[in-house]
Amino acid sequence: MARTKDISLSLVRTIKASPEKVFAAWTEPKTLKKWMSPTEQMEVAVAETDPKVGGHYRIVMRDPDGKEHKIGGVYRVIEKSKKIAFTWGWEGSSDAETLVTVELRKKGAGTELTLTHSKFADDKTRDMHNQGWMGCIGRLEILFAA
Repeated sequence: MARTKDISLSLVRTIKASPEKVFAAWTEPKTLKKWMSPTEQMEVAVAETDPKVGGHYRIVMRDPDGKEHKIGGVYRVIEKSKKIAFTWGWEGSSDAETLVTVELRKKGAGTELTLTHSKFADDKTRDMHNQGWMGCIGRLEILFAA
């Protein structure tokens, strides 16, 4: 299906942690498991990363009923403590691969995080991902709020 425009979403949040710590939260499996799901009830069962350009990542989220949601992709940009870009694809889905870009900028004692998720096929898919990202980023904020 040809796209006439790029359908994307963007979220901006201030995280109460240094850009180095926020970057690590996106690239270290142990930390990813603490926040990379849209709700507290969903467990991150698997988080695998190889944070270098061309490296792969894989995340498996598990619902309380045991259903697994598997995401994977390839890192396109890695600029330590500044920027990460990676492809985003759901395993077993016919949906087209999308692109996630996370930009980090020091802001006071914290970090301004700008997440842009682009290349959606339609508004409905974008809106579903927007809801998921709001939950995930909210959990990331809570992780560093203590």
